[in-house]
Amino acid sequence: HMEELDQWIRRRLRMCEWKLWKKVRTRIRNLIKLGMRLYFAKIYANTRKGYWHIANSHILSTTLTNEYFNQLGYKSLISQYSKMHVN
Repeated sequence: HMEELDQWIRRRLRMCEWKLWKKVRTRIRNLIKLGMRLYFAKIYANTRKGYWHIANSHILSTTLTNEYFNQLGYKSLISQYSKMHVN
């Protein structure tokens, strides 16, 4: 259950981050900063799909990675749990 909860939290974080980038220009700029090529950034930034759907897409899974959130200070539940329960 811990792994499912961790995945849900990561998806929710991706959704919140995408929601913060309200304008298409902002989405393009941030996707490029995260390593996406301009052509694909323009296509994905103009998507009409909902926030929750996009949060589970390949777009954000490859740009807003777990390492990205670790750098922001969000730690994985599984890694924290394993640190506490290692002998």
